[in-house]
Amino acid sequence: MHTPASMVTGIVFAPLGLVLVFTAAITPQWREGQARLGASGPGSPLRSGAKGQGKGGARPASAGALLLLRSDGLWESCLQVENSELKQCWPVAGSYRRDPRVRLAQGFILTSLFLCGTGIMLACIGVRCWTDTPLRGVAATGGLLVVIAGLLSLTALSVYTHNLPRLGMADPSKAIKSARFPRLSLHPAGSLYFGWLGSCLQMLGGSALLFSFKRPAYPDCPSCLKLRVCPACRPCPEIPNRPDNDVYEVSC
Repeated sequence: MHTPASMVTGIVFAPLGLVLVFTAAITPQWREGQARLGASGPGSPLRSGAKGQGKGGARPASAGALLLLRSDGLWESCLQVENSELKQCWPVAGSYRRDPRVRLAQGFILTSLFLCGTGIMLACIGVRCWTDTPLRGVAATGGLLVVIAGLLSLTALSVYTHNLPRLGMADPSKAIKSARFPRLSLHPAGSLYFGWLGSCLQMLGGSALLFSFKRPAYPDCPSCLKLRVCPACRPCPEIPNRPDNDVYEVSC
């Protein structure tokens, strides 16, 4: 069977988009921030840790301060001290986890992954590479699900990116204002870019599969104008009046 180019494009791009969106969903680098934390004062929470690290080998870049790196994802947050092995990750909690925009992004991403996986399965069934005639309606339905999945993931990424500095900050009056815990300046991180790229590939692959709804136009058989010539099927007979020739009615 000659698989249409639109189906090939959809079958290639849709799974790639699914992998990228899934990678973005499970990694904690949706937003990142850093702050320089003083380590020389007696009240510093990392003073003892810095001393212990200095005895073991590599010391921080600055003897008087530590660079604290914070990253947040949809389901996990991490905290790390630069140029050290001090890193800790934990499930999202507190006001960040309860933020309705974070919950919206979580729900949309999970729904997007489910719909995209279902659409890819339908597209694979519709292409039917082991037969001569593809199930165009099934493949196009799979493409429609992939397009919806791409729209959902794009919506989740847009909402998260637009509100990125304010996520988890719904109650500024209750925020800890202390020199020991400086406020981080947050910015988009790598997982967001994986998500954007994956969503665009989902849209492209799903749109290509949607073209499966359209039946291709085949030329007329020169010796029998009532028949259509399908490139994937047998050609029409050149001399239909001969008794030893069979006439095939092709339906593609």
